[in-house]
Amino acid sequence: MSENKIPDIVIGRLPLYLRSLQRMQQENRIITSSQELGERLGISAAQIRKDLSLFGEFGKQGTGYNIPYLIEKIQQILHVDRVWDVVVVGAGDIGSGLARYQGFSNRGFRVAMIFDRDPLKIGAKIGNFIIQDSHNLSETIRKAGIKIAMIAVPSSEAQTVANQLIKGGVRAILNYAPISISVPPHIQIQYIDPSIHLQRMTYYLE
Repeated sequence: MSENKIPDIVIGRLPLYLRSLQRMQQENRIITSSQELGERLGISAAQIRKDLSLFGEFGKQGTGYNIPYLIEKIQQILHVDRVWDVVVVGAGDIGSGLARYQGFSNRGFRVAMIFDRDPLKIGAKIGNFIIQDSHNLSETIRKAGIKIAMIAVPSSEAQTVANQLIKGGVRAILNYAPISISVPPHIQIQYIDPSIHLQRMTYYLE
C-alpha cells in the first residue's frame, strides 16, 4: 500500500509504537510481541499486527518482533532516521519551554531557531538561542532550509505567522495557539490545545 493510502489514524499510532519500543530497548530487551506491545499501549495485538502489515513483514509468528530492527524500520517510515531542524515562533512561556526542552533530540528533531515580534525580547537569550526578529522570519528560515515549525503565539497572530512560515518553505506546523489555522492542502498541521483535551475528559466526569 502506498504512503498516500495509509490511513492517518495508523500513522498517528506509529510514534506510540516507536516510543514503547525505545523504552523496551532501554530495558535491554531484544524481542517483543504484538501482545506485549498492545498491553503496554492499550491497543489490541490484532490492531498492531494489522498496522505494521501495511508497511511490510517485520516479525515472524511464534518469534515476535526484533526490537532494534522494528525501531529502525518505524523510524524510516516516519522519516525520523535523521534529525529535522525546527523553528519556534513565539518566545512566551510555551515557546521558551519548547526552546529549552531536551526531549526532542532523541526523537529526530532539533530546535534550531526561535523568533518573536516583541522588541523587548528580540536579542535576548533563551537557553542556547538568541531570539530573532519575526519580521525576518520567512527569509531566514528559507535560507536555513527549515521545513518544520512550532507556533506558540497569541491566537490573533497565529494565521499571520503560519502564512509567513509557509512563504518561507515550511511544510509541517505544530500549532499551540488555541485557534484553527487555514493552510494549503500540501501543508501538514497538528494542534496542541490542552483545554480541548481537558474538555473531552470532563464529559466523562460527574
